[in-house]
Amino acid sequence: MSMNSFGHIFRVTTWGESHGPALGATVDGCPPGVPLEPEMLQVWLDKRRPGQNKNTTARNEPDQVRILSGVYEGKTTGTPIQLMIENTDQRSKDYGEIEKTFRPGHADITYWQKYGIRDPRGGGRSSARETAARVAAGGVAREALKALVPGLEIKGYMTQMGEKHLDRSKFDWDAIDDNPFWLPDASAVQDWEDYLQYLRVKENDSVGAAIEVCVRGAPVGLGAPVYAKLDTDLAAAMMSINAVKGVEIGEGMAAAGLRGTENADEIFLGNDGKPVFSSNHAGGILGGISSGQDIVVRFAVKPTSSILTPRQSITKTGEPIEVITKGRHDPCVGIRAVPVGEAMAACVILDHLMLHRAQIGEGPRGQIG
Repeated sequence: MSMNSFGHIFRVTTWGESHGPALGATVDGCPPGVPLEPEMLQVWLDKRRPGQNKNTTARNEPDQVRILSGVYEGKTTGTPIQLMIENTDQRSKDYGEIEKTFRPGHADITYWQKYGIRDPRGGGRSSARETAARVAAGGVAREALKALVPGLEIKGYMTQMGEKHLDRSKFDWDAIDDNPFWLPDASAVQDWEDYLQYLRVKENDSVGAAIEVCVRGAPVGLGAPVYAKLDTDLAAAMMSINAVKGVEIGEGMAAAGLRGTENADEIFLGNDGKPVFSSNHAGGILGGISSGQDIVVRFAVKPTSSILTPRQSITKTGEPIEVITKGRHDPCVGIRAVPVGEAMAACVILDHLMLHRAQIGEGPRGQIG
């Protein structure tokens, strides 16, 4: 049974391990005629790439993507697109001591219990290194969306890191790409960095984070009732990212504290004859179908489990042991999860756009006014 693929029409299968020779993705169902060159994908991989600053892992991978099939003379052919990223900076010796030990907070123990075999080198298939392949596939989806829905924009940013929270009164969309935390508030960047470096250097610890992904300009009508809800697939996509432990759409869990009069987004008819909403508690999705508002999905990432502070665990033979995880690790894996969340959103939105057009055709069916 293969569980390495996601998507309905636009379908992505990832392959490879953290310390293997390479990893990548097979992208099937991409429309033909979409302009596609490696450098179009590289810009997104560079956002996720490790070793760029002191706030992420010191593993220095160039993450150069190669397109092996599915593209001819700079355009997609409609056949499977094979993407490959070589691993060049593995240090497998860092993991020699944990071959017979289960690291607390990692997938080691469940992989061993399920399969009876595991790759201890950086976590093997369970490593967040696998997300490089998703980002490459997301780059393909972005180019297809650019051709099919000009003006659609997907942007991810951090809203929380441990005890640090984004002050939404200072939200600046243009500041997101100008700092290593993808933080929409340039004035808070230094404070966040000082906090993270204190935890990393002084406390030998890590910290969790919350990431929000906003899709602007998505057409009305994506998704379907019950089993093909847009928010269902978005939630599943985000939940599949390594270390993610919670997902929200729109108001999310906070909706439990609201009254109906507060939560319902009132509807008016705009001057252009299209519906206008008073607010966006629904996160751009009603009944599983996009409303034309910003689609907002938020996910929580747990603290990196690989830390230098001793933790108690057991060996494969059941002996108690104290574990210190050496190697090069992110003090906050949420930082590099931002471009991964963007990529997963791009794949899901394109997939649902193609599903919508297959059933309905272009545009919504019902007219208002």
